[in-house]
Amino acid sequence: MSSVVETVSDLVTPILGKYHFELVDVEFVKEGQNWYLRVFIDKEGGITIDECALVSDELGEKLDACDPDPIQQAYYLEVSSPGAERPLKKDKDFEKAAEKQANIFVTLYEKVAGNKRYEGHLVNLTADELTIEYRDKTRTKEVVIPRKKVAKARLAIEF
Repeated sequence: MSSVVETVSDLVTPILGKYHFELVDVEFVKEGQNWYLRVFIDKEGGITIDECALVSDELGEKLDACDPDPIQQAYYLEVSSPGAERPLKKDKDFEKAAEKQANIFVTLYEKVAGNKRYEGHLVNLTADELTIEYRDKTRTKEVVIPRKKVAKARLAIEF
């Protein structure tokens, strides 16, 4: 699986560079009977459906031209925006969120201050820790989380 993700990342990167798009994530997953190759792209101001279709067409051509075929089984190729609740995976994703003090949702490998999940504003970021300001009933609190304990993180829409 990881070789498919790496190969697709290598193939799509020059396409995205040509259009000044950003590669957010690549996943290759089986859901039910079908395999899905999902490529999530973005750009400042958001990505359009037409731009996703453009990248899908060019990536599809590159994948079809590969010999040997990097993906042995049949699959569906999906190129899309990561959405409003995009995952935070790379350092620059966390840095952008911290600059905006964005609302994020974090799931941890183990509890920190009694919880494995936090949703709040990312108010500080270092190489080793992130600080989230969150609401606990009527109080505003802060928690400092070691980055190595973060299992998943994503932007969260605030209502």
